[in-house]
Amino acid sequence: MSPSLRERVAAICAPLPGAEASDPWGGGHEAWKVGGKMFACIGSVTPGVAVKCADVETASMLIEAGVGARAPYFHRSWLLLPEDVPEDELAHRLVVSYDLVRAKLPRRIVATLPAREGT
Repeated sequence: MSPSLRERVAAICAPLPGAEASDPWGGGHEAWKVGGKMFACIGSVTPGVAVKCADVETASMLIEAGVGARAPYFHRSWLLLPEDVPEDELAHRLVVSYDLVRAKLPRRIVATLPAREGT
């Protein structure tokens, strides 16, 4: 049996420095955060994982290219990747989202996080 989307996301996100999963709203959501800010979210009902893109234009381009769909309940710069997203695309989008969110954190919070290899 192949791993679930939650298992696939956890395998990619858990090793990221300072990444933590929680269910902030209850009901089976899984929000991955760094420095208290969300970079990925799996809902309790809608299939897929929402990730942050650099901007609205990038998210729109990825939607037009068929990579994902508009992430409901999120800003337009977020993208909803489907459950069957290829592993390389999933890993890339999760790491980009993590890096975008981490880069916007206050320096005092970044200073408390482990270093990110390869950046």
